[in-house]
Amino acid sequence: MERPNAWKQYKKTDNHKLEALADAYKDFLDHGKTERECAAYAIAALEKAGYIPLDQAISQNKKLKAGDKVYLNQMNKAIVAFFIGKKPLEDGMNIVGAHIDSPRIDLKQNPFYEDNGLALADTHYYGGIKKYQWTARPLALHGVVVKKDGSSVNICIGEKESDPVVGVSDLLIHLSQEQSAKKLSEAITGEDLDIIVAGKPLAGEEKEPVKAFLLKILKDEYQIEEEDMISAEIEAVPAGKARDFGLDRSMIMGYGHDDRSCAFAELQALLEIKTTPESTCCGMLVDKEEIGSVGATGMQANYLENAVAEILNLMGDYSELKVRRTLRNSRMLSCDVSAGFDPLYASAFEKKNAAFLGRGVCYNKFTGSRGKGGSNDANAEFIGKIRKIMDDNKVCWQTAELGRVDLGGGGTIAYICALYGMEVIDSGVAVLNMHAPMEVISKADLYEATKAYKAFMLNA
Repeated sequence: MERPNAWKQYKKTDNHKLEALADAYKDFLDHGKTERECAAYAIAALEKAGYIPLDQAISQNKKLKAGDKVYLNQMNKAIVAFFIGKKPLEDGMNIVGAHIDSPRIDLKQNPFYEDNGLALADTHYYGGIKKYQWTARPLALHGVVVKKDGSSVNICIGEKESDPVVGVSDLLIHLSQEQSAKKLSEAITGEDLDIIVAGKPLAGEEKEPVKAFLLKILKDEYQIEEEDMISAEIEAVPAGKARDFGLDRSMIMGYGHDDRSCAFAELQALLEIKTTPESTCCGMLVDKEEIGSVGATGMQANYLENAVAEILNLMGDYSELKVRRTLRNSRMLSCDVSAGFDPLYASAFEKKNAAFLGRGVCYNKFTGSRGKGGSNDANAEFIGKIRKIMDDNKVCWQTAELGRVDLGGGGTIAYICALYGMEVIDSGVAVLNMHAPMEVISKADLYEATKAYKAFMLNA
C-alpha cells in the first residue's frame, strides 16, 4: 500500500518538463502574492489561449458552441474558465477548483498612527496564522487603493531590490522573560501585529511629524490621501522571491503554496488542453477560502451557477432545470493542499494515512475535523473512478488524512460544491510549513498534480 516515490520513475524528458514547470510556477508565485494579482495573471494567460470574457459574450449575444472558450471575472478576485465540450452541458462538466487567497496580514481601514518617533500601520490578520512567525521578517505591501472618483492605484512596495521593506518588530531576547513564559498562541496577539512603516520626521511639522512624512510620501509618489485608505485593500505579505529548496533543488520554498500550487497546476492543465474536449472543462480560481469561502468572491456565492445559466442561454438551451442538471451531473476535484508528513513532528500524523513529499498528487476522501465535521467525504464509487483515471494516465498519486484524528483538522471548498449534488473529492499537493510565511513543496508533486488535473478534465 505504500505509494512509490515519483522521482524514481522520471526519465530525462520528465525532468526537463518538471524543471520548466517549476520555473513557471515560481514566476506565478512571485507575481501573484494576492488574489487580485493571481486573477490578473490567470486572465492574461487565458486570453492568450483564446478565452474571451463571459461578459463580452453576453453583451455581444455571442452564440456559444462546442470548442468555444469563455471565462468569468468575479470582481477581479475569482476566475471561472470554461472550455465548452462536445457533449450537452447538462450532462455535466469536469471541474477543477482551487483557491487563490492565502493567509496574510491586512492593513485596517484607518491604519496609520505615530508612537514615540515611529509611524506604524494597524493591521488585522487574515486566515489561520501562527502570529509569532510574522514578526522580525521583511514584509512587502501589495494591493489597491480606490479613490472617490473611481480611479485606482495599484501598490507593490518591497519586491524590487531597490524597494524598502516593512515589518513587525519583536521583543529582544534580553527582555523577553515574561513573553517567553507565555504559550506560543498568546506570546503575540493580533493587536501586536502592527507594522513599522516610517521613522523620519517631516521638517517643520510639529504634530505627528513622522506620520506626516509618511503621508507626504504616499501623496508625492502614489497620489494617495490618508482618507483614501478607507477604500483600500493593502496586504502585507513576505517580501522576496520563491526559491529552490534543498541542495538537490528538488523542492520550492515560497509564500502562498496554499493554495496557489494547486491553482497554478489547475490553470496550467486547462491551458494544455488544445482540442475540443468531450465534456466541458471548467477551471475555478476562487477567493476567501481561508476565511470560510464567504462573500461575493468566495465559493459560497452563486457565480458558478450564474455563469452556467448564462452559458446555457448563449447556447440557446437555457432552463432552470438544465442549470440544475448541469451542476448535479458534474464531476469535481476540489484542489487544495495536504499536510506533508514532517519527520520532526511525526507524532502529529498517522503515518499510514499521511501525505509524503515526492509521492505525487494527494487525494483526501474527507477533510473536516475530528468526527469528520464539516467534511465532504467522497463516495467510494467516485474514488474508484479517480483511481482508474490516474493509473491509466500514469499519474503518481497517494491518499491522506489531515493529521491524527483528534488533533485538529481543516476544510476546503469541496462541501460547498457538493451541495449541488455533484461528485467531489479533495486533491492537492503536500506542503511543509502550511500557513507559515514560507512554505515548502516538492517539484515532483506539482508536476504530478498538473498531469492529474489534465487527465481528470479529459477523462472524468
